[in-house]
Amino acid sequence: MKRVHLILQRSYCAVNSSFQISRLSKVGQINEARKCFDSLGFKAIGSWNSIVSGYFTNGMPIEARHLFDEMPERNIVSWNGLVSGYIKNGMINEAREAFEMMPERNVVSWTAMVKGYVQEGMVAEAETLFWRMPERNEVSWTVMLGGFIDDRRVDDARRLYDMMPVKDVVASTNIIGGLCKEGRVDEARMIFDDMRDRNVITWTSMVTGYCQNNRVDIARKLFEVMPEKTEVSWTSMLLGYTLSGRMEEAEAFFEAMPVKPVIACNAMIVGLGERGEIAKARRVFDSMNERDDATWRGMIKAYERNGFELEAIDLFGVMQRQGVRPSFPSLISVLSVCGALASLEYGRQVHAHLVRCRFDVDVYVASVLMTMYVKCGELVKAKLVFDRFPSKDVIMWNSIISGYASHGLGEEALKVFHEMPSSGTMPNKVTIVAILTACSYAGKVEEGVEIFESMESRFCVAPSVEHYSCTVDMLGRAGRIDEAMKLIETMTVKPDATVWGALLGACRTHSRLDLAEVAAKKLFEIEPENAGPYVLLSSINASRANWGDVAEMRKDMRNKNVSKFPGCSWIEVDKKVHTFFRGDIRNHPEKTLISMILEKTEGLLREAGYSPDCSHVLHDVDEEEKMDNLRLHSERLAVAYGLLKLPEGVPIRVIKNLRVCRDCHAAIKLISKVMEREIILRDANRFHHFKKGVCSCKDYCIHKQFISLDEHKSFSDFNIGFSEVKKVTIF
Repeated sequence: MKRVHLILQRSYCAVNSSFQISRLSKVGQINEARKCFDSLGFKAIGSWNSIVSGYFTNGMPIEARHLFDEMPERNIVSWNGLVSGYIKNGMINEAREAFEMMPERNVVSWTAMVKGYVQEGMVAEAETLFWRMPERNEVSWTVMLGGFIDDRRVDDARRLYDMMPVKDVVASTNIIGGLCKEGRVDEARMIFDDMRDRNVITWTSMVTGYCQNNRVDIARKLFEVMPEKTEVSWTSMLLGYTLSGRMEEAEAFFEAMPVKPVIACNAMIVGLGERGEIAKARRVFDSMNERDDATWRGMIKAYERNGFELEAIDLFGVMQRQGVRPSFPSLISVLSVCGALASLEYGRQVHAHLVRCRFDVDVYVASVLMTMYVKCGELVKAKLVFDRFPSKDVIMWNSIISGYASHGLGEEALKVFHEMPSSGTMPNKVTIVAILTACSYAGKVEEGVEIFESMESRFCVAPSVEHYSCTVDMLGRAGRIDEAMKLIETMTVKPDATVWGALLGACRTHSRLDLAEVAAKKLFEIEPENAGPYVLLSSINASRANWGDVAEMRKDMRNKNVSKFPGCSWIEVDKKVHTFFRGDIRNHPEKTLISMILEKTEGLLREAGYSPDCSHVLHDVDEEEKMDNLRLHSERLAVAYGLLKLPEGVPIRVIKNLRVCRDCHAAIKLISKVMEREIILRDANRFHHFKKGVCSCKDYCIHKQFISLDEHKSFSDFNIGFSEVKKVTIF
């Protein structure tokens, strides 16, 4: 009796010690677990198994193996623990060696090894071992079934499922999910309907399957009859609506959700952002108590995609202040925003972050960086990024050629273009568009025509409408209007609005009213709501003082509700972007100082011989009012603010959403001389680098451009504030 009591006491102590060792190991206190183990006077096999398992759990497989080798005796649980421990640490080869050394194996041993191969993606090895198993249980079948599904071998999975002697709810749920991922949703539904027992995961899998296959209405009917629903169930149904673009139903469903998890909120932000409903997306964002990386990324991307660059930059700043580490996609979105706003300081910050995270070695990242630097006017920096990569893809080549094009550096663009094939990268259709644009902006007409005519034979690129548009623009800028018209008449594709717009712009420059009316008529048919043709024809009539025709066109535009964005310019100062619209700075906090700078520059310009060019002011007003209209153009206001706020020696970088007008171009050239400042202006088409009274475009583009009507419209007609851009009706 005493002996029996001693055995029972030892058994209790052994079980209690094993429990203590396991508990400490699971919470990461492996050293305390080892002390507990070492303090045992009698170490039962269960204690040995617990400490070995503890070392494996804490990622210390070498120590675990040392203890395993020291064990005075081992049972099948010990060996299974060794195999499972190696698998848990991703050491599949060591696990197989231990498996082969086992003196005996049970179904747990075989299943563990099969599961290990499945987890490592070695499904073929798992399958071989599975068919060698002397016996299989429900877990064995389910593990192998999951392996086939993960490997997208759904046919094999279906055959295995049909062979299973017992089809439990886990196996049936797995095959339903696998079939749905392959689009075999009806087949999955048959299995679902045949199941005697279903759990909430099964129901959710079937609902998700219908949503994944764009059968949202059926998913909703099934969702409504679910006996119980979880957050996952609600979220799956919501994702069905958002992914199919049914945002009105998604909004109603989202409001009805009892709990709104982060993934559901993220889906709403992305879905609303894609529809351009930014205010609603931001309300969802602001309502969230918790946010993950996808939340910030989705909101920033929504701002970037919909033209809310300032808001995207502000949100990125908030993200940094809250200590949220930006992800790779977030950084790429912010880089795009920096390029759009020419926010060089933020762009440099993001570049530094990419370098620290070693993302800058990626070719795609390099292309985005180059684009950002090009749009910020830092072409030298863009070229440095380009030169860093010995192996460049076609996107990088296109980026640098486009960069040279936007800066009017035709010679440099042509040089890189001719180097491209020898590097092993052949130009594609985007490359040809870029080089034709470069030739157009730099007046390299003969070179451009030769590239256009030989592009199909040399590079196997058939001319598309974009290539025709570039060539028509190039010929038109050079005054070869009849050649441009002949090219349009012989096009192998149907001319679109860009082609006719290029011709109309050339007709405006060279006063070809006959062809201008032909081009405008085509544009009215293709894009009846586009204000561009009206603007250009009004400009032609205004230049000839045909004010009656200008008034008639304004009336026609009002009747057709033709609208467009107003012209605006912006400048970054101290990491804040300041936006200016034509004609009014009353809402700017530093309006008095800006007015003083404007008066100072006006005086210096007059002394330097500046005479306002009022020939393209599209209003029948007196000369003094015309001059007032010109001096308050948005780019002039932004330059004045740069003179006020930026120290000497720092270039003044201004962005304008339309083309710079001829008068502003002449004025800013002189400002760069009299104020001894470098001014970089990026308009809708290209860069203008002003320095010492000279522009990098050599005035070629200015003398060959058409004038946008927005900047010659009274500011009060737009009814907009200092920091706001909205679509408005003009005239």
